[in-house]
Amino acid sequence: MVHFVGAGSGAADLITVRGQRLLSEADVVIYAGSIINKELLNYCKKNVTLYDSAYLTLEEVMNIIKEADDKGLDIVRLHSGDPSVYGAVREQIDELCKLDIKYDITPGVTAAMAAAASLGLEFTLPGVTQSFVITRMSGRTEVPEAESIERFVKTGASVAVYLSSTLTDKLADRLLSAGISGDMPVAVVYKASWEDEKRLACTLGTLTEDMQREGINGLAVILLGHAVAQLDGRSSYERSKLYDPSFATGYRGGDESTGDNGA
Repeated sequence: MVHFVGAGSGAADLITVRGQRLLSEADVVIYAGSIINKELLNYCKKNVTLYDSAYLTLEEVMNIIKEADDKGLDIVRLHSGDPSVYGAVREQIDELCKLDIKYDITPGVTAAMAAAASLGLEFTLPGVTQSFVITRMSGRTEVPEAESIERFVKTGASVAVYLSSTLTDKLADRLLSAGISGDMPVAVVYKASWEDEKRLACTLGTLTEDMQREGINGLAVILLGHAVAQLDGRSSYERSKLYDPSFATGYRGGDESTGDNGA
C-alpha cells in the first residue's frame, strides 16, 4: 500500500494528524528532499528506510515502491505542500494502477494558505472577489495560453503564483504590458511557515527590485489581486452576510432573509 502524504507548507507541525500517523507507521518513505522540511522525518520510526526522490526518476521511484510492496511493506510517498498542486502525483498513480498497487492520498497545507495565514490575508473578500486561482509562469513546463497570468489577474480574482520567483521580470513586464497598474499591491512570502520565512509587501512596479533586495529567489509565493490591498488598508470590502444580524440562516434568525445561506 502506498500512502501519498502532503507534507504541508514547511513547518513540521503543519502536517495533518493523519499524515503524521502514516509517517510514523511507514516501513519505507520516499520524500521530496529538495523541498520538504527534513524535521518531518523525525516522525518516522527508527528502522524506516528513507529515499530522497530529488535524486530519482519516476521509473526508479516505481521500482522502489514495487519492491517494497512485493514484501508487504507500508510505503509513504511524502510530497511538499499538497500532492494535488504541482505534485506530479498523477503519473505515479497511473503507474501504480498498471502494477495493481493500492494507494490513498492524504492532503496537505499548500503554500498559498500558509502565506495567507502569515499575512493575515483573506483571499475571498465579499464585494472584492470571490475567486482564488493558483497558477505559475511558463518555464520548462508550459502554461496553456488560455490560462495566462494576464487573464487571471484581469478577472479581479486573487492569484497565487507558484514556482516563478526567478521570473518576476517577465511576470511584471507581461502584466504591465497588459494594462495592469504598476501600483497594484503585491505580497510575497518566502518559505511560508518555515523558521526563516520572509514576508514582503510591495507593488507590481517594484516587485523584482524589492525581491532582489531581500534576496528572495526561490521557494516563494507571489500573491496578486485586489484582495491584497487589504494589507495596506486600501481594500474596501463588504461585511460577510453569514454573520450579519439582518441575515437569516438555517441556524439563526435575522431581521430580513435574503434567501442565501452563503458567506
